[in-house]
Amino acid sequence: MTLGHPKLYAYPSKESLQSDLYTYVLQAQTDAFARHSKFKVAVSGGSLPAYLASPQLISSSEIQWSKWEIFFADERAVPLDHPDSNYGLFKKELLDKIPSENGQPTVVPIDVQYLNDTQELADAYEQALVRSFAAKDSVKLPIFDLILLGCGPDGHCCSLFPGHPLLREDVAWVAPIEDSPKPPAKRVTLSLSVVTHAVKIAFVTTGEGKQEVLKKIFDEHPDVQGGQVLPCALVNRAAGEKVSWFCDEAAVKGVAFPKKSSL
Repeated sequence: MTLGHPKLYAYPSKESLQSDLYTYVLQAQTDAFARHSKFKVAVSGGSLPAYLASPQLISSSEIQWSKWEIFFADERAVPLDHPDSNYGLFKKELLDKIPSENGQPTVVPIDVQYLNDTQELADAYEQALVRSFAAKDSVKLPIFDLILLGCGPDGHCCSLFPGHPLLREDVAWVAPIEDSPKPPAKRVTLSLSVVTHAVKIAFVTTGEGKQEVLKKIFDEHPDVQGGQVLPCALVNRAAGEKVSWFCDEAAVKGVAFPKKSSL
């Protein structure tokens, strides 16, 4: 069975990117409600929350916040109010801006009592996923309705870094990492298999600083045999047409892979 190819969108402005990203998220929500009563989403940090939190999304009457369950694709082993916390960033950029009358999502952060033991921290977060995804039956992997990710300049996503042994993890849903090449070193992350099993996966990546890594991900790494493939390219390879990339024109300048200007 062919998985098809990821979709690569290039936008002239932040506003046009945000508009299509909103439409995409709204469709993912609609599709999710056709399957079940909740919209289960995982998000990462970086610049993603600021792009996701458009006025259109925050004020939309079509977004059913009270039916959202939001998890974190990765998190740093820091208190929730720490500047490095993905939860803290997401709360500041989006959660705090949702009007109370629009309802509030269920948000599942890490359990900070385990900050000093990343394995315990990962195990506790995995159990939170089990309670949500496997409460009534046994499942091998959770299937998120939507995972929203960024792409690091080295091609990492979540806290899955190039060449790291965690890329081969195929049992744990959530794994610890204590040697992240990007500080802080101690983190937890969804495994690659959990990411690629999502119904929809979206990357938001902008800026001319991403040109070289996107060339590698789209133009070189699909054809790599044997050698090291960047984590974002591994997601593309494993999930195919389930993956959509929302980029500005600066980020994809020089990328040969076919691009679209809108959904």
